[in-house]
Amino acid sequence: MKNEFTGESTVVGTASDKRMITILGPTASGKTDLAAHLAARLNAEIISADSRQVYRGMDIGTGKDLADYTVAGQAIPYHLIDICEPGTKYNLFRYQQDFLDSYEDIRSKGVLPILCGGTGLYIEAVLKGYSLSPVPQNPELRKALEDKTLEELTTMLVELKEKNHSVMHNKTDVDSCQRAIRAIEIETYNLTKPTEERQCPPIDSLIIGVDIDREARRKKITTRLKARLKEGMVEEIEGLLKQGIPADDLIYYGLEYKYVTEYLIGRLSYDEMFRQLEIAIHQFAKRQMTWFRGMERRGFTIHWVNAAQKMEDKVEEIIKLW
Repeated sequence: MKNEFTGESTVVGTASDKRMITILGPTASGKTDLAAHLAARLNAEIISADSRQVYRGMDIGTGKDLADYTVAGQAIPYHLIDICEPGTKYNLFRYQQDFLDSYEDIRSKGVLPILCGGTGLYIEAVLKGYSLSPVPQNPELRKALEDKTLEELTTMLVELKEKNHSVMHNKTDVDSCQRAIRAIEIETYNLTKPTEERQCPPIDSLIIGVDIDREARRKKITTRLKARLKEGMVEEIEGLLKQGIPADDLIYYGLEYKYVTEYLIGRLSYDEMFRQLEIAIHQFAKRQMTWFRGMERRGFTIHWVNAAQKMEDKVEEIIKLW
């Protein structure tokens, strides 16, 4: 099939010697549902690669959709969801360690691991097998970047990673200027002081990308946002505030938690919250795809499947590749 970015057809080849399947894609592409159906066919277990689904109690806003992990009455085991408390700050270094524990546990049982998510940094980090020591703050660089937009910062980050592709930084997905600046800070540091220590081995994986038409993705994002608000997303976040989690900590998590929190503390009206959040999710999906396109330039082979295909056809296509 055609890749959305290059226009080239995917080359079908064997991947039977690979140790894992990775399914990635932008938000609202249906990647979790696909991973679960594939896991049901292959007797596999899923490792989540989502930087916010690690938090307990942050369910609707992060789109855990745990019902997706049951296929025709079969419960699909999953890992790295609900593993830490809301209000804390999970990072890539912890993710690499947690991933490796889950990966080795699954492999020890003779079962196939399927890595699934949309956090490109996490996915790339565990596939490459690199981690970094702590990087100090760079006040001068931060001052130079403080007036740049998130789009500009994301472009800078992708360019830096292409220069410095063998090293990963220790933050989550860049859905805020704060996170993007930190990521740029780390990549800049490692251009001159690279860390070569490998704390996690690289993983040889068949990588599947879920390619969803842009307009279909936009419609699905809007429909899903409305549904999550009806399901109680505002009440979920209000409950976190009542538990004593500071508003700034929830805002740090970005997207739903940022805009709904700002609505709850009176900074935004409901309509402003919805409109700004909808735009932010669309922009986030675009940045995810930019990241995956960068992965291809950095040497990863991604086999793209069409999100609009029937589920059984997508699963069969992946099994043929496998």
